[in-house]
Amino acid sequence: MNDKIHSSRIPRGVWVLGFVSLLMDVSSEMIHSLLPLFMVSTLGLSVLSVGVIEGLAESTALMVKVFSGALSDYLGKRKGLALLGYGLGALTKPMFALAQGGGMILAARLTDRIGKGIRGAPRDALLTDITPPSVRGAAFGLRQSLDTVGAFLGPLLAVGLMLLWANDFRAVFWVAVIPGVLAVLLLLFGVREPKAASSKQVNPIKRENLRRLGSAYWWVVGFGAVFTLARFSEAFLVLRAEQSGVPVAFVPLVMVAMNLIYAATAYPFGKLSDSVSHTKLLVWGLLLLIGADLVLAVDGHWWFVVLGVGLWGMHLGITQGLLARMVADTAPADLRGTAFGFFNLMSGLAMLLASVLAGLLWQTLGAASTFYSGAIICVLAMIVLGWRGAKLRTRIPEQG
Repeated sequence: MNDKIHSSRIPRGVWVLGFVSLLMDVSSEMIHSLLPLFMVSTLGLSVLSVGVIEGLAESTALMVKVFSGALSDYLGKRKGLALLGYGLGALTKPMFALAQGGGMILAARLTDRIGKGIRGAPRDALLTDITPPSVRGAAFGLRQSLDTVGAFLGPLLAVGLMLLWANDFRAVFWVAVIPGVLAVLLLLFGVREPKAASSKQVNPIKRENLRRLGSAYWWVVGFGAVFTLARFSEAFLVLRAEQSGVPVAFVPLVMVAMNLIYAATAYPFGKLSDSVSHTKLLVWGLLLLIGADLVLAVDGHWWFVVLGVGLWGMHLGITQGLLARMVADTAPADLRGTAFGFFNLMSGLAMLLASVLAGLLWQTLGAASTFYSGAIICVLAMIVLGWRGAKLRTRIPEQG
């Protein structure tokens, strides 16, 4: 009886990892919620340039995860790599405040996202290592929810400081350094890594090991990449809000609204994924993203932007923790870091392609074309899901 109660409890380490993510997201989103406007209005960059920079940055983060994940499997250690990644992210924040052109912004974004890439897969593997399988969906949902609380607190702080300091972008960027440093300290002193099951070091990306990542895992990887093609950078949500006539200082509130809904839905839907069909949850997520794209495409009025951004946040709450949980369920324990790494490599390539195409469509055909294209890709993803969904297998049986 006691074992059963214990297995249903989310471990303390998951909470700590969640608050580490929260603090780093406060730091990052204070910058990212303003960065598209800073690039266009202060530095004079084009919208296509924004798309290229954002796509390169986010895809770099996701692609680096494959190497850090495999390295964490090889070493049997996760925490040290996570610390390196969070530390690098904190150290690069001043680069944004000092930037005088697109080159410096690109360097800052790439370096910052390399830090994110280094920490991502080891952190997710560490979370899986310390969490009982019976509450794995809830644990991923909780971490994602706390991460997203930071993602809306960051823009809120940015709005307040922009109003206080008369739209001084660079001053806000300097303040963002503080929560980044706090995140590193909390991870350093607040998380204890479990001992590795084996001290033997084996190359996790050898052919025989990669064969152990079975068809169910590779299905998740492929579907995640298609899904990511429909989810270009959220910088385009910020630009759509600015296009609707919202004052510059209040534009970050768009990201606050999205992340508030994301945070509120990530844990409940993560917990739901412990007992409900994963395929059904993915369909719900795709339908919500189609709705968001159509609303954002048909009208640029700020009410439509708020509705579209809200639907976008709900789709993230349903799908992001779920996809992470599906990776964890379908990967062998000693290859979890590698599994998260390859998943994010494919998603990174898809994010790069999606963001560049979104910027190109926006600049040549207008904002509506960007969102219509996202809806079309969502429909294609639903077709793929219907075609192959019956073959998806995880350790948690499908229900209904």
